[in-house]
Amino acid sequence: MSVHGLRARLTREDVQRLTDTNDPESRAMAARKFCARIAEQGLSDADRTAGEAILGVLADDAAEMVRRALAVTLQRCPHLPEAVARKLAADLDSIALPVIEGSPVLSDEDLIEIIRHAAPNRQVAVAKRTSVSKDVVREIVTHGVSEAVGTAAANDGARFDAGSYALTFERFSAEPEVLERFIDRSRLPLEVTERLIAAISDAAIERLVSRHALPPQLAVELAEGARERATVDLVDQAGLSPDPRRFVQQLQLNSRLTPSLILRALFRGHMAFFEYAVAELANVDHAKAWMLIHDAGPLGLDAVFQRTGLPARILPAIRAAISAYHSIELGDGGPADQIRFRRILTERVFTQFQGAPEADLNYCLARLEADEALIETAPAEPVVLKAS
Repeated sequence: MSVHGLRARLTREDVQRLTDTNDPESRAMAARKFCARIAEQGLSDADRTAGEAILGVLADDAAEMVRRALAVTLQRCPHLPEAVARKLAADLDSIALPVIEGSPVLSDEDLIEIIRHAAPNRQVAVAKRTSVSKDVVREIVTHGVSEAVGTAAANDGARFDAGSYALTFERFSAEPEVLERFIDRSRLPLEVTERLIAAISDAAIERLVSRHALPPQLAVELAEGARERATVDLVDQAGLSPDPRRFVQQLQLNSRLTPSLILRALFRGHMAFFEYAVAELANVDHAKAWMLIHDAGPLGLDAVFQRTGLPARILPAIRAAISAYHSIELGDGGPADQIRFRRILTERVFTQFQGAPEADLNYCLARLEADEALIETAPAEPVVLKAS
């Protein structure tokens, strides 16, 4: 068998080591180097055919370290022959798990077979894959152990359809720790969020509220204590809402659009919510409210504020907050930047205006302490002050 093209990149010693039956460590080192060449682009068809034949031989090597070198080096390689990938996936854990978790060569049928018949740690490896199809997810939810289902639930690359979501809730209704893994996804359907509220712990609901926007009515009900969950923070839900206008209208219908809520949301940097709240109370459209609120002079804000019916005593605090908001620049917008922005905004407000309601001041300071506990070691450079 000719490996002329490959030999140009492998030394004579490498080729000799591949066939050295007395030195498995040397074979493993040579196998790793050989596999790295196979993974490269640009090999001719003849070279790749010859290389794949050698991979088949390496997959049968008696030494575990040789087979592991093959599995680890080519676990994400699209050129790994299907037969070799299946053989490695059925090998010892040290060899099989990298291939099961990473190989694009394994088909849905291969993965379903693993879910149905392999050990739990191999089910988990399937659930960790960068992309898991709806069919494979359904098999995990139906036949997988709790750890595998929880792993898939937290994996954005695992494609849950409505049926798989429903089956997970049905099968694990008595294991909320599995359902709570859905919170780790970057996005959740609203109906799934609603079902989670009824099934998970108070601590998990706090995480859910902080990561995912709730339907307006649900947020209101939670804030009103419909399930007596005092930890739900309606202020930060105001900033998470994808539809602030509807959120504000729902709050108003439920008599929850209070001066304190509006002021606290503004102090937390939720400017869009503040704008829509003012627009709702003043009975003007958002564009007009925005123009008046952000008027460089004092007249615009005064005019729209008078229409809201909000108490005049909070106008100086609102004016100070808007001024501070425009004096600060946000960095790249990550969580740490958001928290630093709120810190600077709060400091500016309460430095410039000493008459803010004490309860709102205490609320914002308490929230800042909780926020900053999450970023104690983060650098502070991204947030800068605008030139005055």
